[in-house]
Amino acid sequence: MENKKNLLTSDDEIRQLLQATHRIAVLGIKPETRSSKPAFYVAKYMAEAGYEIIPVPVYYPEVSEILGQPVYRRLVDVPGEIDLLNVFRRSEDIPKHTDEILEKKPRAVWFQLGIRNDEVAETLAATGIKVVQDLCLMVEHGSLLRV
Repeated sequence: MENKKNLLTSDDEIRQLLQATHRIAVLGIKPETRSSKPAFYVAKYMAEAGYEIIPVPVYYPEVSEILGQPVYRRLVDVPGEIDLLNVFRRSEDIPKHTDEILEKKPRAVWFQLGIRNDEVAETLAATGIKVVQDLCLMVEHGSLLRV
């Protein structure tokens, strides 16, 4: 199946994706007040590793900035291209973001550790978007690029 090449599972595929990534939008990012949560500290780690982080929180309407970057309320409002969309949403909440993801068309979408939605992943892959599921971006970056 043609889509399968866009469903990344091997270390080499994931390493290549990370090496080609510069801008990461984080859907479901949490603010500094929730710094003990992966939805904050994974993004902070990636920012410290040199990636541009674009915060797209789902909650926290009072927050206008996270990690020193302006917050966007909708993915489609993010200016410019997105290399990687890092998703911190429960598996069952992902379908409600599918249309917006397809409209913005990031080069790749990464469902964090514990998050998997095969139906949405296949829909995205069919449009040419690369997809990683159920892996921690911070852990993979640390093990594949920090050698």
